[in-house]
Amino acid sequence: MDALAELLDQPRARGAFVLRSILSPPWSLRIEDRAPLTLVALIRGHAWLLPDDGAPVRLEPGDAAVLRGPDCYTMADEPGRDVRVVIHPGQRCSTPQGDDLADAMRLGVRTWGEAGPNATVMLSGTYQLDGDVHRRLLRLLPPVLTRTTTPADAPFVELLGREVARDEPGQELILDRLLDLLLVSVLRHWLSSADAPDVGWYRAQHDPVVGPAIRLLHAEPAFPWTVAALAARVGVSRAALARRFNALVGEGPMTYLTNWRLDVAADLLRTTDATVAAVARQVGYGSAFALSAAFKRVRGVSPQEHRRADRPAQSPGVGVGVGVDVPGADSLVV
Repeated sequence: MDALAELLDQPRARGAFVLRSILSPPWSLRIEDRAPLTLVALIRGHAWLLPDDGAPVRLEPGDAAVLRGPDCYTMADEPGRDVRVVIHPGQRCSTPQGDDLADAMRLGVRTWGEAGPNATVMLSGTYQLDGDVHRRLLRLLPPVLTRTTTPADAPFVELLGREVARDEPGQELILDRLLDLLLVSVLRHWLSSADAPDVGWYRAQHDPVVGPAIRLLHAEPAFPWTVAALAARVGVSRAALARRFNALVGEGPMTYLTNWRLDVAADLLRTTDATVAAVARQVGYGSAFALSAAFKRVRGVSPQEHRRADRPAQSPGVGVGVGVDVPGADSLVV
């Protein structure tokens, strides 16, 4: 698996909050949910995305925005609108004064807002958790990424739009996978464009020496690697590999390997019940003590403290409920 494929293999929604919003002007939403990653696809109308730090961006039908948390932002039909709704952690929504709006704005299953003529319709998916391997992707992303979706994305948008309002067994799993597919499709086109980030390890994946070395480290993190062993596998001298790796990636092969092992270990600790000793073996440490020492040295916390870290609470949120007939709602589904 190449570095790009491995990077894009990481988004795995688990109980993501997926919602269809129908908003009639004037409208303005203040997003303060602190979610690690959010994807918005505009279906009808237009919207202004107003980051706290950054230039306003106008979204048109077919545009998608990827927002990296935990920064807050505002979305509105026009810049300068007074905020009418605040989205809090757990997807709780209220007025700016704190009055709950979930019931008042519910329009059906995973659908909310204020239906009416000239309404803006958008789909949004919010990832609730940020596993540590995922952070390698998050570190690549700008705070706000906007792209016009391609014809290849259209089936994912259409399916997500159709499935979001259905209430059937297994629906959450279907929505998670559709959200992943749409996100990966958007990110793949961005990463292959001229706007791709200038990050050492990502740029180095195309190098004939460093690229294979990185793929070996990713594929076999538990192997007892040395610079000499890695150099032998890619067919160059130890000195040549070390020099080239440092120049392109910005750190040595063993430092890179340590960080990768700890990324994988951190993700395993948060997403599995494996013991620290079992995780240590999976990522190339001889004992739980060795992993704990490296974890504490690099991350400042022990593996146990990392595992106990609070996860964001999942909430039924503003758009989940019993189906309600909305005039014209069928025509709003893509």
